[in-house]
Amino acid sequence: MPTSYTPLDLEIQEFSDYDLIIDARSPREFSHDHLPGAKNYPVVNDNEYAQVGTLHRHDTHKAYLIGVTHSLRNMATWIEEISDRCGPRSKILVYCFRGGKRSKLWADNLRTIGFKVDLLRGGWKAYRRWVIGGLELTPRLFDFKVLEGPTGSGKTRLLKALNEAGAQVLDLEALALHRGSLIGALPGMAQPSQKDFDSQLLATLRAMDPSKPIFIEAESKKIGNVQLPEALMEAMQNGSMIRITAPMEERLKVWREDFAHFEADPMALLQKLEHLRPMVGNSAVNHWHELASQQQIVKVFEELMVLHYDPAYERSNRRVYEGWNDLPTLEVKSLNHEHLIEVAKALISKHISEG
Repeated sequence: MPTSYTPLDLEIQEFSDYDLIIDARSPREFSHDHLPGAKNYPVVNDNEYAQVGTLHRHDTHKAYLIGVTHSLRNMATWIEEISDRCGPRSKILVYCFRGGKRSKLWADNLRTIGFKVDLLRGGWKAYRRWVIGGLELTPRLFDFKVLEGPTGSGKTRLLKALNEAGAQVLDLEALALHRGSLIGALPGMAQPSQKDFDSQLLATLRAMDPSKPIFIEAESKKIGNVQLPEALMEAMQNGSMIRITAPMEERLKVWREDFAHFEADPMALLQKLEHLRPMVGNSAVNHWHELASQQQIVKVFEELMVLHYDPAYERSNRRVYEGWNDLPTLEVKSLNHEHLIEVAKALISKHISEG
């Protein structure tokens, strides 16, 4: 592991060293957050978990009786699949909410079969504390090269080109499943929970090499509904800023690709733009409605960038990033993939030589 931040204060190895990590919690708990790479083999399902929890308040003995009955039945359905996945020498890590009865049920049975099994002491609760601590420390280990530029200037595409060209890249919007603006929700895709996002972010950072720079896109404190850790925001603000600009015609191409769903359904866009009336004024929003009714949605995109996104982005960065006014500008003439690969290679060469 390249960082100095160890998994947990436990007698276990790196999570990635295990052949199988079993999350013994209910599917609902698992969906909110889980260890990287964990597989959900619930001791009890959501309904059974609620049933046992309700009964436990009135009759502990009966609750345990029903809980164990459910557990044995459920584990029997998973055991063949686990045996197919794991050989006699496989290492398995098991955890539940607090490292109690549910994980112990799995561990005892798997050990009886002959598997080497570790229990995560403290369970998911201990893991969650570790994630919070890790996100306070780990971002500070890295040198960030921050791509700054107006909406639609191709920063996300440039990140992908940088990754393809061999650079270390942290794509926060990909982790957040959101493009990071009022209209940035991805069609048909829900964002991860805050806890799940935190887990993915820490796992991604821990897989990176602190001796090499990380290219990242400038972001506000929130991407959609998820919030970035303070330590990451500070590390980004202390990093090297790279301002990106692109011609408006290129930016409009990007918008038409990224927001094709709004071009197909202008009313969905206009409903979101209603929130901008206090910022851009009624006349601007009314004009966008008129343009949309005339099927001029590309013109709406352009005016939205010029009247709202560009000035808002500039105000935000002047406030957050010291020396923003003096940043040198890299003009990207085309946002097609081939040109961005060339830009990426030049950036890598420049920043590795500086490092």
